[in-house]
Amino acid sequence: MASSSSSAAVEAQVEAVRTIKASPGASQFEMDTAVESPEGLKLEVTARQEGVNNNENGATSGLSNDALRQAVVNILERRLFIIPSFKIYRGVSGLYDYGPPGCAVKSNVLALWRQHFVMEENMLEVDCPCVTPEVVLKASGHVDKFTDLMVNDEKTGTCYRADHLLKDYCKEKLEKNLNLTPAKVAELNHVIAVLDDLSAEELGVKLKEYGITAPDTKNPLSDPYPFNLMFQTSIGPTGLNTGFMRPETAQGIFVNFKDLYYYNGNKLPFASAQIGQAFRNEISPRQGLLRVREFTLAEIEHFVDPDDKSHPKFANVTELEFFMFPREDQLAGKSARKICLREAVSKGTVNNETLGYFIGRVFLFLARLGIDEDRLRFRQHLPNEMAHYAADCWDAEIESSFGWIECVGIADRSAYDLRAHTDKSGVPLVAHEKFSEPREVEKLVITPSKKDLGLAFKGNQKMVVGALEAMSEKEALEMKATLESKGEAEFLVCTLGKTVVITKNMVSISMEKKKEHQRVFTPSVIEPSFGIGRIIYCLYEHAFHRRPCKSKDEQLNVFRFPPIVAPIKCTVFPLIKSPEFDDAARSIAETLTKAGISNIIDITGTSIGKRYARTDEIGVPFAVTVDSTTSVTIRERDSREQIRVDIKEVVSVVKELIEGQSTWTDVVTAYTQT
Repeated sequence: MASSSSSAAVEAQVEAVRTIKASPGASQFEMDTAVESPEGLKLEVTARQEGVNNNENGATSGLSNDALRQAVVNILERRLFIIPSFKIYRGVSGLYDYGPPGCAVKSNVLALWRQHFVMEENMLEVDCPCVTPEVVLKASGHVDKFTDLMVNDEKTGTCYRADHLLKDYCKEKLEKNLNLTPAKVAELNHVIAVLDDLSAEELGVKLKEYGITAPDTKNPLSDPYPFNLMFQTSIGPTGLNTGFMRPETAQGIFVNFKDLYYYNGNKLPFASAQIGQAFRNEISPRQGLLRVREFTLAEIEHFVDPDDKSHPKFANVTELEFFMFPREDQLAGKSARKICLREAVSKGTVNNETLGYFIGRVFLFLARLGIDEDRLRFRQHLPNEMAHYAADCWDAEIESSFGWIECVGIADRSAYDLRAHTDKSGVPLVAHEKFSEPREVEKLVITPSKKDLGLAFKGNQKMVVGALEAMSEKEALEMKATLESKGEAEFLVCTLGKTVVITKNMVSISMEKKKEHQRVFTPSVIEPSFGIGRIIYCLYEHAFHRRPCKSKDEQLNVFRFPPIVAPIKCTVFPLIKSPEFDDAARSIAETLTKAGISNIIDITGTSIGKRYARTDEIGVPFAVTVDSTTSVTIRERDSREQIRVDIKEVVSVVKELIEGQSTWTDVVTAYTQT
């Protein structure tokens, strides 16, 4: 135990500090103040009431995009949120490690995602292997179509994404050449707009037309050619079983549909979710953390009756209003505008209630994470971006220093995926609706002529037969009409990855009346897909602020994370170096840990202002300052206000704050009144 004389000295020091705090001339900003203690020691204290205004909050709007990006990345690397992978070996582009605070933020984001979606929506979570057999990705189309167009430096062999080179050229001309004619400006803007539609040949023509060369050497470039973005491997020692590192997590859910449907009591709708790593062998990773070769996806596959895409909980989100960017507004050159979700669905801007419901839930999730609602928009895919099978697609885009970044895709993928795997595997991935009484219905009957199809397609006959039998009623009747009028019809066989010609003698299509006890159908899929790394990086930028320090010549960096995602929830500081206060701080920290509240304790004796600044920089929302053995103060990071609470109440107060049961305003009001 400390002696009575040392206790008296401590009390004298604390009283001196409190006298300074009560002084009407004390600064309103966070500052260090040196005070001579009775023992000649310097105490550094922080004013307890630290009022701020909007200018002093350090808004980052004054920073250029480059300066903001540099400031954020500097903190992320210096404070070990991220670490370039294999740094001692000069690293590998497109690969990053998460350090301790980065891991904590990511873990908190994923925990909130699970709570918000998996638990609240009663989803079935799965965890599937990263290594995927070739046959699965052949069926999904990834083996044949998951490509970017690449060009090589003809002398050094360095690889570049062809569309990036053309886009960079057009943007640079538009930004730096102020003497362009209106016709040239329109031409360059048109090239950017149709970039995704250009074939390898068309892209090559444009590169040559504009004289685009290798950026680093100015050497000539090869013609563009497709490069598959999947990492290939072999499964087993023989090398005969080809596999790939999965480019998305969704396929693991699709191939498990039959078992998941059974687990759910053979009922629709239901959703399955998966969080896991995905891999894409990017040609030339750039944009830092936004385009990497290994990343975390959180994906949902919501299976629904294609004839009924209503949602029982849609009423919960109908009145949400946020920035939406329908395709009509994009094509008309307009900007995103706030639209009520109820209006967007009722007018058909959003295709159906279930898609609208998930758009609303995604908005609520991102807002709760701390994404600025004014820098968040939902952009509808243009016709040239839409897959042929998709009913509607929207991207949640977040504005960052890199521009608008696609962070979540929400798509109605129709029944494409389940049909593709049905065709390839021969296992029907279907749902059933049982009728209370038999119904007489007109039944579509598709009868492929296996003999004629075998002569025409030989070894591919089975896949063509399967694709024909899996046609929807609409597709089949359209083919029937075409065959009757023209004698032949083009038909896309997704498992072959190409269009074939079907003649009238190869298939019989008719409608027959039959009595049925159940309806068998392939469910549609609504898919929200979250790029977790992209969301987290945008969160870092949106949470970043600067505010003046005591000298006002420097700026203090602050991450204003909401408590729910902050890497550390609370810090514990003794106000001064004292055995009594150190013991009390250790006891509080231990109690916080037992309550599941992450915390750090700092008993180094460094000035309290500097300790606050260090933890503000990594986004710790609350700080407990021990200046007594019976009561302590709790400081809130953003307002820098403090309240005094009994030492026994610290855990309950902090827990209420980080779990969202009380706001800081609620707590201030409660403890000011007491």
